[in-house]
Amino acid sequence: MGAQPISQGIFRDRNVLSPHYVPDELPFREKEMAEITRTISPANAGQKTRNLFVYGKTGTGKTCSVRRVMGQLEANGGTAVMTYINCRIYNSRYRVMQKILKQFMPELEKSGFGLPFLYEKMIEIMNRGVQLVIVLDEVDMVKDLDELVYTLTRSNDEAKKGGVSIVGISNKLSFKNDLDARSKSSLYESEMIFAPYTAPQLQQILRKRALLGMAQGAADESAINLAAAIAAQETGDARYALKLFEKAAEVAETEGKGRITDLEVEAARKKVDIDLAAETVNTLPENHQLVLYAIAKLTLNGSKYSKLELENETGFLISGEVYEEYERTAKQAGRRARSSRWYKEYLTDLETLGLITLTLSGRGLRGHTTLIKLGYDAKDMMGLVGKRLNLGAANG
Repeated sequence: MGAQPISQGIFRDRNVLSPHYVPDELPFREKEMAEITRTISPANAGQKTRNLFVYGKTGTGKTCSVRRVMGQLEANGGTAVMTYINCRIYNSRYRVMQKILKQFMPELEKSGFGLPFLYEKMIEIMNRGVQLVIVLDEVDMVKDLDELVYTLTRSNDEAKKGGVSIVGISNKLSFKNDLDARSKSSLYESEMIFAPYTAPQLQQILRKRALLGMAQGAADESAINLAAAIAAQETGDARYALKLFEKAAEVAETEGKGRITDLEVEAARKKVDIDLAAETVNTLPENHQLVLYAIAKLTLNGSKYSKLELENETGFLISGEVYEEYERTAKQAGRRARSSRWYKEYLTDLETLGLITLTLSGRGLRGHTTLIKLGYDAKDMMGLVGKRLNLGAANG
């Protein structure tokens, strides 16, 4: 791509550079989309399909691929009714059931309908011959997943017609270890793993988006290659690559430059890290935010074990001390802290989202204990979470 200066603005169509933009084609995911289609397309012919579990790290195209297949199958017509559910929002059996049925019964938007009523209505709908394909994105966020899987699979036994098929999507393959044997065998009838994008693949993705969304000559080839290389190091995340490139374009535009170079990509890197963290924080349930704030506060202000090191790394916190800070933070926010059992689940969720890392210590420190390390700048994180929780500077 040329490096000559240009007189017009950098952006031609800024939406094309957004991670939420769905291109006409999904490069490097044709094989996965074909497999998803083979698995769930029988539903359009009135057949019960195998349940499918889709795993891959953030930004590997899982959700986009599944939703693209859903759209294609819906356009083809048939008996299947496809429902996409974001389990970060619909994070309980009741809420998932309510979401499934809402497209048939809009009045279910109101609460007050019990779970037995919802289950009965779903059986009635299936008995009309309807094949339900339920896509559970971030399925590991459902608090009572065992109960949900049991309810959905049991409906297949009770309904005389129709059926329910589950497509589970998760960033975390290991979460299935927490399921009971019955749920595991039901959910994992078929599995698929989305591999991270490689640097050359990310280069091609960025190059194509730049051609569509940016003015001619607005990006140095070396800047594209650098953004792709950085994103490849960040576990092959296409979303990260696109965010980085869009932010680099903003930096160049703000500074009155005609094109993006390596300098703008490097300058954009920290801004993108914070932006992505903010997106994640904004969707977290309140108790997750309280725990994250406690971690950031202890990291910034120091703890009893501020000099704690692990393999020459510092900044680790003791799980028990963080829990105590979580209790104090919850009280300051006018909330009640949950039990230590729930607290451990919140830590696991925060690690899954890449906000913290958890490590089991050796015997030397209070026996075996969990060590916690924040994945972002503590001051930035306190600002992000504190704003969401309405915790002022006085609490820092």
